[in-house]
Amino acid sequence: MTGNSFIICMLLIGSAYLIGSIPTGLLLGKAYGIDVRNEGSGNIGATNLYRTVGRRVGIITLIGDCLKGLFPVLLVSYSSLPAEFAAWVGLAAFCGHVFSVFLAFKGGKGVATALGVFLGLAPLAIAIAIALFVVVMFFWRYVSLGSISAAAVMPPAVFFLGESRTVTGVTLVIAIIVIIRHRENIGRLIAGTENKFKA
Repeated sequence: MTGNSFIICMLLIGSAYLIGSIPTGLLLGKAYGIDVRNEGSGNIGATNLYRTVGRRVGIITLIGDCLKGLFPVLLVSYSSLPAEFAAWVGLAAFCGHVFSVFLAFKGGKGVATALGVFLGLAPLAIAIAIALFVVVMFFWRYVSLGSISAAAVMPPAVFFLGESRTVTGVTLVIAIIVIIRHRENIGRLIAGTENKFKA
């Protein structure tokens, strides 16, 4: 990698992090006069927006958070940069959402942004994860359990589908962070107090 390419890569990683840091749900909630951090679960993700502000805003939040992960990955994928570099850019966007510089390095749980990242990096693997999410939601109606299950299946799916070591490693890191961010949900699932999703 040349010096200019390295500089471009670093700029893209920084830009991806800043894009990921944009708190979509928080901004949409405030547009309706609501600070979602003080409502419902206190999370800035799509599920809490869906429950506290409404279906339309929840869906827009989901799309916005997803695009934060997808856009930087596609930008690299269609450039002359090494293909595997897209994985690092995707990780930067994901970390921006979870550890937002605009929210004192706090943020969401990263599920929707991870979805966007993997739509660009490993679409077949994410299709498997989405299928598992749908099955879990159909039978148990827990968004958190569906998200945890989808995150857990991603690393082996990526590995067995023959993705590169870089993509596999990044997938493992993202999956671990998503599961850790759901630790309170895991506690409520074990205790039987987790809220079920009502469409």
